[in-house]
Amino acid sequence: MLKLNLNREHITRAREAAKKIAGSFGWLFDDYSSVTIERTVLRLLGVDGATADGTPYPNVIVDALKHKNALGKGAAWWFANACAARKESVADIAKATCEGGLDLTSVPVQQDEKVSAVLMQHTQSMLNHIRNRKAEREEFFSRYGARNKPAIYVIVATGNIYEDVVQAKAGAREGADIIAVIRSTAQSLLDYVPYGATTVGFGGTYATQENFRIMRQALDEVSAELGRYISLTNYASGLCMPEIAALGAMERLDLMLNDAMYGILFRDINPKRTLLDQYFSRMINAYAGIEIQTGEDNYLTTSDAVEKAYTVTASQLINEQFALLSGIIPEKMGLGHACEINPDMENGFLYELAHAMLTKELFPQAPVKYMPPTKFASGNIFKTHLMDAMFNFIGQLTGQGVQLLGMMTEAIHTPHLADRSLAIENARYVFNNIRDLGAELNLAADGFINRRANSVLEEATLFLEKVALEGLLNAMAKGEFADIKRPETGGKGGDGVFLKEQGYVNPFMDRMKSELKVN
Repeated sequence: MLKLNLNREHITRAREAAKKIAGSFGWLFDDYSSVTIERTVLRLLGVDGATADGTPYPNVIVDALKHKNALGKGAAWWFANACAARKESVADIAKATCEGGLDLTSVPVQQDEKVSAVLMQHTQSMLNHIRNRKAEREEFFSRYGARNKPAIYVIVATGNIYEDVVQAKAGAREGADIIAVIRSTAQSLLDYVPYGATTVGFGGTYATQENFRIMRQALDEVSAELGRYISLTNYASGLCMPEIAALGAMERLDLMLNDAMYGILFRDINPKRTLLDQYFSRMINAYAGIEIQTGEDNYLTTSDAVEKAYTVTASQLINEQFALLSGIIPEKMGLGHACEINPDMENGFLYELAHAMLTKELFPQAPVKYMPPTKFASGNIFKTHLMDAMFNFIGQLTGQGVQLLGMMTEAIHTPHLADRSLAIENARYVFNNIRDLGAELNLAADGFINRRANSVLEEATLFLEKVALEGLLNAMAKGEFADIKRPETGGKGGDGVFLKEQGYVNPFMDRMKSELKVN
């Protein structure tokens, strides 16, 4: 592989600053919870179902406890106490609470041992299930072989899960390694997870447990047909971040879009809510062996890819440290970046090569995710197809982990199956023809690419040190990330954050932290 001559001191300083930034939120992670985290715990305990109007049972239960100012003990405690007192199943208590008017706070308090026994039983059952799903994935890779590198990642987004299945299988047969089911527009702003299979969505398909199950089954079928494992990804982000992570763990998704700051910057979700939710969601992903994918590519949709390249590197380093706090290992950190420099810029390819190499060398164990040149895609489909080929060239040359393919018509309409087929053909052609080129080349020690990479690294280091001094929340409030200002008290969902009381219970977080050896 090509190698850069990076300033090691800057790497050390940058990581130390990022570690300080992420580590400064112990007070938040230890002392607070959110309504989403409580809904997630109920789902993991086995609460499932929805009312006649489609409101999920976990929402009904958590909203009722919040109305009674009782969430401070944790939804798990109240629910397990009711199971112990009434000697009824999780399903019975859930139905009685959501359909029969049972008030959990009116149930007589049971002895601690009885409540703990209920929690232990159901926690162990779900953790066993998640471990079994993880083992299934590992067995598939053992049987079919490791994922290609770069893995070819393509999107389906029809709005109808059954049509998505048709397109996903077609993409796999053409050569895709990973299928991403894009979520319906603005689902990240829904404070609930829709229930059941869905056939209507705008710009994508709703993320639901049943949709996950349907797509996972379909990809298992085509994996057996092709003799290689086809991975599935979705989005554990937005106001339901940990809930969707839990559903993905239950249904054996393989990758999850899961960024520490994306929801704050690009969806205007309250900073405390987002940081809390990402902490638990990533813990679930870590336990399930799910690969996270971060969203640094989004910075370059609102900022210039040359001037603000350092913010991508800085965010990657912060995302890395938050992920480590949740137990994610480097091999499961699909840190994101993008090929978004104006194609009319002289030597733009050299800039892109420097940026891609910097990311890969800063995170050598990570299956980093490389995003295509969409910002400057146009109605000239031939130029866009050529831009995608240059992007594929860099992806193979620099050994990216995941290559999200661009489509030549994406600036005109939602790409058709034939467009996806051409994109995969483009990538396979380039990957095959330059497979070992990196081993044949050397960079000038003081050449443009080395200078550019070190310049971005230095800017990122100084920026991270500044953020470490002033605090991440203050930096986001000032608009220092992606040129977007997000105040600490602003954004959606802030009223869903609450202070834990003495005796608060989250059995899944406790067990996961212990088994993942997270402090």
